[in-house]
Order: sequence, then structure tokens, then C-alpha cells
Amino acid sequence: MASYDKVIPPGGEGKITLKVHTKGYQGKIYKSAKVNTNDPKQNVIRLGIKAFVNVPIFISPGHVYLQAEEGRKASRTIEIRAGLDRPLTLQPERFNLKEKVTYKIHEIEKGRRFRILFSGIPGPPGNYSGFLQLRTNYPEKTVVTIQIRGSSVKKRETSNQ
Repeated sequence: MASYDKVIPPGGEGKITLKVHTKGYQGKIYKSAKVNTNDPKQNVIRLGIKAFVNVPIFISPGHVYLQAEEGRKASRTIEIRAGLDRPLTLQPERFNLKEKVTYKIHEIEKGRRFRILFSGIPGPPGNYSGFLQLRTNYPEKTVVTIQIRGSSVKKRETSNQ
């Protein structure tokens, strides 16, 4: 969101204020704004803001997409990392894709880093979507929800030429 002085006298100065709403972001971010001017030497200026959004729990990537040919299995891994200076625990709470996807939680660094391996269960062509909810011990973020989407596509016909 931007606000700025609408009129600046010739040779004068103006003020531009940029605000970045960080809800839904985590880690390093970069946002920019384009400023149009009537300066013949520099009619467009780009302003940039770099920031690090600290969150209680980092999830990378923030969602899972699985795609495989019919009858084959696709797998993806996400990492969850504690963003606070105290141990993190994760407990499965809700999972609504039991017929389509399996998952395994591996603790990589005790109370700090976890990897979750998601694997699609081979099946007929089609799309699916759902989630895995994990209960945490952090009052700042009691539940982590990982969105999962996937598809099984028809096998491609091969021709012998």
C-alpha cells in the first residue's frame, strides 16, 4: 500500500510511504513499487523493500502438489522449522486424504527441524485436494495446516514408428 504527496512544487521534495502487509509471508521477502515522474531524465523509478518476516514456524514449501501418471507414485517433501528459541513438537491432528496420500514425519534436528514426506497412492486418473493438520506446542501457532493437491493423469500412449 502506498501513500504520497500528490503535488510537489518544481525543485521541491515529496514524500512516498510504502507499507507491506506481511500476513501469509515468511522468511525473506522483497516488494517493489514503480514511481512515475515528470522528470524527463528519469520518468520511472523503482523503490524496493527487503525484509525478513519472522514467524513462529517456518514451512517450506507452504503447500504440496503431487502429480504422476496413472498407476505411478509421486512424492514431495516439505520442511518445518522452529522459528522460536524453544523446542517444537508436532502431532498429527486431521488428515483427509487417507485413500490418496500417505505421509511420514521425520525429526531431523530434535525440536527444531522436521521433514514430511508425502507420497501419492497410485490410482485411476483424477484430481484431489485436502490437507494435513498438525497440532503444535506453540501457543503462537497451535495448528499448522499443509494444503495438498494432486492428480493422476492417464498414461501416454507410445507408438512404435
